[in-house]
Amino acid sequence: MSTETTEAQRWICESCGFIYDPEEGDPDGGIPEGTAFADIPDSWFCPVCGARKKDFVLYED
Repeated sequence: MSTETTEAQRWICESCGFIYDPEEGDPDGGIPEGTAFADIPDSWFCPVCGARKKDFVLYED
């Protein structure tokens, strides 16, 4: 059973495979460390390929 909270869940860009990790955030994109994916503005986009937030899916490892 996973003990991860929703805040610790990582998300992957379906376009390029970039993984958003809330522990790292996206400092270059204005997203501070510790920001849950749900708390990122909808205007945010993938820092690698420019895909929109809606193009990310929950990453299961």
